[in-house]
Amino acid sequence: MCARSAESSSLPDLSSEKLVERIWAGDPQVWTGADEGQWLGWLREPERMRGLVPDLLSFAAEAGEPFTSVVLLGMGGSSLAPEVLRRSFGAESFHVLDTTHPRAVARLAGSLDLERTLFLASSKSGSTLETRSHLEYFWERAGARGEAFAVVTDPGSELEVLARERGFRGVFHGEPTIGGRYSALSPFGLLPAALMGVDLQRLLARVHEMAEACRGAEGNPGLELGLQLGGNWRDGRDKVCLDPSPGDFGLWAEQLIAESTGKGGKGLVPAPGEPPEGMDRQRGEVRLSDPYELGQEWYRWEFATAVAGSILGINPFDQPNVQEAKDRTGAILERGEEIPLEPEGSVDELLAGAEEGDYVAVLAFVDPERERNLEPLLTRARGTGCVVTHGLGPRYLHSTGQLHKGGPNSGIFIQVVDDTGDELAIPGRQFGFGQLIRAQAAGDLEALKERGRRVARVRLEDL
Repeated sequence: MCARSAESSSLPDLSSEKLVERIWAGDPQVWTGADEGQWLGWLREPERMRGLVPDLLSFAAEAGEPFTSVVLLGMGGSSLAPEVLRRSFGAESFHVLDTTHPRAVARLAGSLDLERTLFLASSKSGSTLETRSHLEYFWERAGARGEAFAVVTDPGSELEVLARERGFRGVFHGEPTIGGRYSALSPFGLLPAALMGVDLQRLLARVHEMAEACRGAEGNPGLELGLQLGGNWRDGRDKVCLDPSPGDFGLWAEQLIAESTGKGGKGLVPAPGEPPEGMDRQRGEVRLSDPYELGQEWYRWEFATAVAGSILGINPFDQPNVQEAKDRTGAILERGEEIPLEPEGSVDELLAGAEEGDYVAVLAFVDPERERNLEPLLTRARGTGCVVTHGLGPRYLHSTGQLHKGGPNSGIFIQVVDDTGDELAIPGRQFGFGQLIRAQAAGDLEALKERGRRVARVRLEDL
């Protein structure tokens, strides 16, 4: 299979030493000369967080007295790092809710001792629709007890205002100069880690070593990985086949890579668990022999993605196409109409038309408990010889959705929907969770079609 050739960067090549020096100096000319310099707080965040560790641990210790479980309400950059932490450290009493499927929301609610559950709402903007819907649902279910809720959000957000009005147990601020997908080593990742019982000092000590290593031109792990990612992209190897790992590191890395690089018709396509052998593929090595290496691996990949963004000649810190699906979802909900989600297009025809260098993305707006039922479709898709990825909606809208719309037109998109079951009301909204997830599926399909992408929709029951 011959890979499609990638476009060359519009920026002049820099020596490794100059590239690293200018990244640390916050020079936006490393990328596109736009506002990139305003989004580099993640470079120094680990050092800042070492001073905040006592506050995080104190809160976790106090919460451990009345509460036996924690539920994080978040999406994308606010949920993926905690989810990988949860899986890596086997934190069974910590739950991450990043689906709007009514069956999943109701199932989680039914499994909790609401009197002994702490709810942590996590949103940088403070206005994330899914998170705010989850918050209102559990606020009502848990008896409107402020002491059972806390938030992580950027200073001054409407979520902070709400938290203070309702007397929440805690309000923790993110760093405004860090975008969501680079926030794993900020309170968005480290407060959940503290609540899981992770030794933050031990975790951050390893991160500090990595951050220091990423300051030089020689022996710089982040630079080396970034040059590999970008250099292989130039050679047409734009599919990054991430090594499997016990904690599913690829869940987090998918958002970082796809949302950072997938724009302007360019992009690296993250493919967790796919074999790296192939003309359009490269290996994405994940170095995780111990869960406590997770923080340093996050930092290595963040630095690498910034380096790769320079080679691609894009701004790795914005997400210009993410809003499209959100706007369409909002418009559908405003109309208040029934959303049937009928099958559309032909999966067989789409797969038969797969070309060299394409990838297949299965986008599943289904109950997460039924994710394994996608396997027959994934197997069929791999029969094309293309890289195959899959994501659950609406999670992927906050992760790989930017790449799907702003990246190269090499994706074949198969949307999968299921029966959402009985409606589950959202307090204060004119719609419930069932209508919300159906509107999100319909809105994303419209956005993909508007972009001229190759798409089809099938029912999970028909696979």
